[in-house]
Amino acid sequence: MGVKILTDSASDLPKKLLEEYDIDMLPLMVIKDSEEYYDGVTISPKTVYDGMRAGVVYRTAQISPSSFYEKFEEYARNKERVIYLAFSSQLSGTYQAAVFVKEQIKEQFPDFDLTIVDTKSASLGFGLTVLKAAELAKAGKTKEEILRIVDFYLDNMEHIFTVDNLEYLLRGGRVTKAQAFLGGLLNIKPILKVEDGKLIPIEKVRGKNRVYRTMLDLMEDLTKGEDLAKQLIAISHADDMENALKLKEMIQERFGAKDFLIGDIGATIGAHVGPGTLSIFFLRKNFQ
Repeated sequence: MGVKILTDSASDLPKKLLEEYDIDMLPLMVIKDSEEYYDGVTISPKTVYDGMRAGVVYRTAQISPSSFYEKFEEYARNKERVIYLAFSSQLSGTYQAAVFVKEQIKEQFPDFDLTIVDTKSASLGFGLTVLKAAELAKAGKTKEEILRIVDFYLDNMEHIFTVDNLEYLLRGGRVTKAQAFLGGLLNIKPILKVEDGKLIPIEKVRGKNRVYRTMLDLMEDLTKGEDLAKQLIAISHADDMENALKLKEMIQERFGAKDFLIGDIGATIGAHVGPGTLSIFFLRKNFQ
């Protein structure tokens, strides 16, 4: 029997890839006023970004224990071998909810073979790892082989991103009111990364073009001479395909990269970072 790969909507993988690699996905929740929506199912990223531009404030919620229970019970009854790759535990309670439900399910199905992995990743940084796991599962690799390579990806995955408007990070407590105000006045754009599952500010740069050059400088520093042309580089954007393609061209010219995955930042993560956000995801070391 093969290995089933389960993820959640914070991986931001396009539906086409979910279908192609038979990846199961559970959506997080996006909340507008008292209305609840399923990320990527009953609400689109575009709807969220247009709403944010118009002043709508969205909240988000983790996957419910009941949703996990229903999905895990289905797998257990079918005697599936499962790997669930979860959104960072530092950014959501989804991982903890899954672990809690696993303990309940195991009481009824003690032989259920489920491994839950805290990816400590977000968006396509998370998605690249899910995609690799699914490729390996489709190729018939064992669960142990898949988990070993997943560990390599998670140990070496880098996320570098910038936001267009500091107001959205202010709402999430990532910057102070003074920083947001001055950043807006001076056209200062922060560059952040994900480290051990948390968002970490690393640079403040004035102007978009300089931001992109700085992001590429960081890529070069972090990869220390690795051949990025051998990697699949991911770029995710919050309703800004024009600048995502510009960033792709810059990466191609500088590093000779050939393979790219470009996609939307989904509604869950987008509700916190806002329209205009751009992210780059890559490995510090090439997988051998």
